[in-house]
Amino acid sequence: MNGFGTSARVGHDSTKFYKRRMFNGNVSNSHLPSQSVSDDILGKTYCHSSESMKELPDRSAHLMVTSPPYNVGKEYDDDLTLHEYINLLHRVFEECYRVLVDGGRACVNVANVGRKPYLALNALIANIMTDIGYLMRGEIIWNKSASAGVSCAWGSWMSASNPVLRDVHEYILVFSKNSYSKPKQSESSQSTIEREGFLEWTKSVWEIPAESARKVGHPAPFPVELPLRLIELYSHSDDVVLDPFMGSGSTAVACVQAKRRWIGYDVSREYCDLTKQRIAKYIANESTFDSLVPV
Repeated sequence: MNGFGTSARVGHDSTKFYKRRMFNGNVSNSHLPSQSVSDDILGKTYCHSSESMKELPDRSAHLMVTSPPYNVGKEYDDDLTLHEYINLLHRVFEECYRVLVDGGRACVNVANVGRKPYLALNALIANIMTDIGYLMRGEIIWNKSASAGVSCAWGSWMSASNPVLRDVHEYILVFSKNSYSKPKQSESSQSTIEREGFLEWTKSVWEIPAESARKVGHPAPFPVELPLRLIELYSHSDDVVLDPFMGSGSTAVACVQAKRRWIGYDVSREYCDLTKQRIAKYIANESTFDSLVPV
């Protein structure tokens, strides 16, 4: 047998591969019972820090999708030291760990920032998540090059003295809590992703145009298609989706489109209201209302 892979997907026993010492780790195959959340709690963005999500009981959310603030001087950022910033993310993602069900997934969209020095936030967040206990599932590269504008961040022009890379991508880091598998919550739970979507979105590079900050009314929105893909790929039809840094509300709009229940948090009243406005606008533009999740 060829020891360097095969040309097609084939069934095989990977037990021997994962018994190698490099992959040793604490992975549980058991799932503690999940807890339900009343409908009057869901479909809202709560305007307080997600460091304490008191509205949610333990093991009640099934998927977390978010993009944290980058602490780089946007209007909603505090001027935190790197240590303070890491501690903030640790507290929030630890609270997310509490409210996720066993097998629940956590997806974090992040860009690396700076040049002198270059801060690899993707690596920092991966370390935070694994330190808390999350199991890393993979990393998606979000390629934004199709919508990237002309950039002057070249450092030294056509010179080896100080050329600067121009980032046209971001990262989506994917994790699980305790287990790589997530059981359905009920007999009525269904996967809703279609064949073509599954084939395309299980690739590790996604081509999605960036969202217009002016159009959305937020300085750093991610496009609705990004959380929509993650919701279709990683959740069942009756799951609860959480965004602890809701921002412009893209995750909530995606949940309405995908007919998922959702809950969000943001410290800005302006952005909490923006989420409501974007959902109302989406519903108003729909020709059919019966199948939409109440908000």
